[in-house]
Amino acid sequence: MRNRTRLHLLAAAAVAAALPLAAQAFPDKPITFVVPFAAGTATDQLARAIGNEVAQDGKQAVVIDNKAGASGMIAAQQVAKAAPDGYTVLITTNTTHAANEHLYKKLPYDPVKDFAPLTGLGKGGQIMVVNTASPAKSVMDFVGMAKKSPGKYSFGSGSSSSRMAGELLQQMADIKLLHVPYKSNTLAVTDLLGGQIDMMITDSATGLPQVKAGKLRPLGYSSATRSPLAPDVPTIAEAGVKGYEMGYWFAAYAPANTPPAVVKRLNELLAKAARSEAAANAFYRPTGTEVFTTSPEELAKFQAAESAKWAAIIKTAGIEAE
Repeated sequence: MRNRTRLHLLAAAAVAAALPLAAQAFPDKPITFVVPFAAGTATDQLARAIGNEVAQDGKQAVVIDNKAGASGMIAAQQVAKAAPDGYTVLITTNTTHAANEHLYKKLPYDPVKDFAPLTGLGKGGQIMVVNTASPAKSVMDFVGMAKKSPGKYSFGSGSSSSRMAGELLQQMADIKLLHVPYKSNTLAVTDLLGGQIDMMITDSATGLPQVKAGKLRPLGYSSATRSPLAPDVPTIAEAGVKGYEMGYWFAAYAPANTPPAVVKRLNELLAKAARSEAAANAFYRPTGTEVFTTSPEELAKFQAAESAKWAAIIKTAGIEAE
């Protein structure tokens, strides 16, 4: 009996000792970054920039899996149901983890219970753009047009951040626009270029290249301060809608119940990648995105605060959950 007890204790000790070793060995196979939006979007660009650095540091390939559609719910659900081993990571935004729970009556995932927060990755602003053929040369030009013809002009969005930016503009400028939803901001930009929609407020990574190419006209920037990449473009607040401000953020999550040691390792890999010079050159500087890294605990608190903020915006905008 004494020998049997001793064997059980030795076995338990062996298992306990193996856990840190397993974490030290992580990763020992490719990691999949699931992205809720299409290739070419800001989130996709960030995932690829971060993925390159994680692959080099972790000495394992990083696969980018774009699962666009349903406001990020398809991707979020996929990660929520994935094995909690650290090899499936959601590279996402406030769309899936702060806005959707207030925009939809039923989600196929729980943004808190189904995920293990890893780290924040970045913060950014959005740019209000119109087709170059539009008569609107400024934010207030567009507002004036919308006031004269309520419901005539449309705005597109391919993310909750983009949609909320448009909804907040309607609320604060006292105008009525037609909302046209898309699976991604890149698809909305395509229709804006083609004249199918009249305006959109999109992430800088998607909108600024079209502005610099002379294909879209910038009217305003959604953050409290001007973008360093477009210093001549006034903020929407400066342009006449006083008090207007709407930004977005990126973060990484693993499935709930991922081992703490693996969460810690992923946090280290991702945060280091976000702060790397290579990622700065590939994504952060070209898009004007601010590096924003956190501990898992800090991300959980930040997410909770952001969810409350977005709930208030959505309620004030009078948006009914779908």
